[in-house]
Amino acid sequence: MMKGPQAVAIAVRRPNGDIVVKRDTYEPLSKKHPWMGKPFIRGAVSFFSMLGQGMKVLDASSQMLGAAEEEPSKFELWLSRVLGKGVDKVVMGVAIVLAVAMSLGLFVLLPNLPTRWLTEAGWSPLAVNLLSGLIRTLLLITYIWAVGKVPDMKRTFQYHGSEHKTVYCHEHGLPLTPENAQKFSRLHPRCGTSFLLITFILSILLYTTIDYIVLALTGYNLSSNYLIKVLSRLVLLPLVTGVSYEVLKGLAHSESGVCRTLRWPGLQLQRLTTREPADDMCEVAITAMDAALNGLPEGEKTPEGWVILHEFRVPEHA
Repeated sequence: MMKGPQAVAIAVRRPNGDIVVKRDTYEPLSKKHPWMGKPFIRGAVSFFSMLGQGMKVLDASSQMLGAAEEEPSKFELWLSRVLGKGVDKVVMGVAIVLAVAMSLGLFVLLPNLPTRWLTEAGWSPLAVNLLSGLIRTLLLITYIWAVGKVPDMKRTFQYHGSEHKTVYCHEHGLPLTPENAQKFSRLHPRCGTSFLLITFILSILLYTTIDYIVLALTGYNLSSNYLIKVLSRLVLLPLVTGVSYEVLKGLAHSESGVCRTLRWPGLQLQRLTTREPADDMCEVAITAMDAALNGLPEGEKTPEGWVILHEFRVPEHA
């Protein structure tokens, strides 16, 4: 998947070798609602919109692949009848709910379990948040590492690497060919993986600051009540993502020694979420990049309006 200034393009390699390309135009939310493009707000908007877009891209790519779809469960069929929605929308909704529930359980509920006990034992808000942040970060790294052991996800991470190499190739103004793309690193400073790690790290500092402010103003320690602690983290999530986004942009656009040092951990985490791609994977990423920037290529079209390329074509534009 590649996102251009005005369009999002998806390219999928089918088992027979064909590349299927889909392109959808979009209008940025910041254009519809200028306030959403303001610093510290745009990060939260981008975070939540990309979550939804990611699920849509996964659903679209599976349809473009032409793979046999699984039969919906009885529960999903029942929900479809009750809600009056198509089964595909219900299945996607269930998947989103389960994904959000798992994320909240792993990265919010679980890391905050020991906070009350630690507070009663005399730990300071700083120490409590450091430990919960460490648990959260270790869970993230372990989860990504474990997912990367699944063969299908390993292949997905290879395509992730091909995206980064293609973006680098475009940024350097070189012709978009697999040979040129393969020269570049699979680690990119503006990757969502780096954004995620920065969010996790900054959450420790921001949550600690808020805890001390609340303690100083009211005398109440948020860590003494598990439910209030969790709710405060959820309420503050937009603030954390907003600040993290600005930090990510600042680090990505500076080559100072300090910035290179600060973005190093995020780049290293990308070693888990990316793999070295094959040339044919770079061909798919290049096709998506060209479609996002320059429109759909000429070729046979499916009833859905997707273009089928029977062989890779080097884009005319860099």
